[in-house]
Amino acid sequence: MWIVAQVGPKRHTDKTGDISEAAIIARLLQVGYGVLIPYEKNHRYDVLIEDADGNYWHIQCKTGWMDEERTVINFATASSYNHTAQQKGWRNYRGQVDYFAVYCEELNKIYLIPVEAVGITQAKLRLTATKNKQEKNVRWANDYEL
Repeated sequence: MWIVAQVGPKRHTDKTGDISEAAIIARLLQVGYGVLIPYEKNHRYDVLIEDADGNYWHIQCKTGWMDEERTVINFATASSYNHTAQQKGWRNYRGQVDYFAVYCEELNKIYLIPVEAVGITQAKLRLTATKNKQEKNVRWANDYEL
């Protein structure tokens, strides 16, 4: 019997977030946005982007992960706080950021989704057709890919 071990140390969630943020910033620059990074980390947004018309948009960077069937990319649309055994709270980003930028490491792709286009706790971007061929209210990943 063979045992497959993970190569390298287990990745901390902060490092996963840092990798996602770096990939997102690189892609935003590649497609022509100006990218501003706040000096402090206590903002609801991770980066501010400037478009070609001089408009600024608050961006919250998120890490997306594929489901087991590799049919959708999942990502959180709220941040958690009050991490105790008795209570855990969630705070959504509505009215505080304009877009989620989602990095899916398995696909090495970035998606830019308006905050108002998704739910307040989690969202899915569909990669393949649904089993029942539903089209209505399906959020296709390729519609948001940068």
